[in-house]
Amino acid sequence: MKLRPGALILNAVLIGGAFLTVAPLLWMLSASLMPTGQANTSPPPLLPSRVTFEHYVELFTHLNLAQSFANSLLVSVVGTLATLVTSSMAGYAFAKLRFPGREALFTAMLVPAQVGMLPLFLMLKKLGLVNTYGGVLIPWLASVFGIFLVRQVAQAIPEDLLNSARLDGAGEWRIYRSIVLPNLGPVLATLAVFVFMSSWNDFLWPLVILSDDRRYTLPVALASLVGEHVQDTELMMAGAVVTVLPVLALFVVLQRWYIRGVMAGSVKG
Repeated sequence: MKLRPGALILNAVLIGGAFLTVAPLLWMLSASLMPTGQANTSPPPLLPSRVTFEHYVELFTHLNLAQSFANSLLVSVVGTLATLVTSSMAGYAFAKLRFPGREALFTAMLVPAQVGMLPLFLMLKKLGLVNTYGGVLIPWLASVFGIFLVRQVAQAIPEDLLNSARLDGAGEWRIYRSIVLPNLGPVLATLAVFVFMSSWNDFLWPLVILSDDRRYTLPVALASLVGEHVQDTELMMAGAVVTVLPVLALFVVLQRWYIRGVMAGSVKG
């Protein structure tokens, strides 16, 4: 089967774009395995002269990055689970339930998070949650983006299906658990990837709320290392690999659901 010239050009462009996207990640991995100083030579080599894991060992021993990794994992996993629960419930409520002030409340939520950062910090200070894991987690207990995303998908659930369940005696909790959640599976997988990635890579809020380096999340800990090891390119690349791998792993695991969630609502049948 012969491909048309247009299809060949399109495939070539896509392959080239994929290579340009993946090439920096591959070099980052390669540089993290190079001996100290090799990545700073000109021109920088593509492959290490010899493979070494000394930079990863240093990160998790002398620099104690294991604690920061565990902190980020805790914040990201708990924050993602909390967001999935609150977003699925609130998104369904805004989409299908009728209550006074629904539209006004939904509109009021669409305020950029940065606007509320200072009031939130002052509130948490009064509650004694500054420099705690709880303080870091607060912004991830609910997501405006997640509520909006779930609401858009939940609106497509047929009203007749929900009304039939109510006529059969099902309460709202039973409807949510047995009907709504199965229909929200793909979009919740998409939301999980977005939230985990955002919370894992979040730098500004943990930097604001945390003062104890033992509670630092991975991005903050790596940023603090840059000043001390600015010339250690291989060490910084190893830290970047450690930061990127969990997000890539989650995307690979949820890839099929993620694509279905992104495409939800784009095709009407």
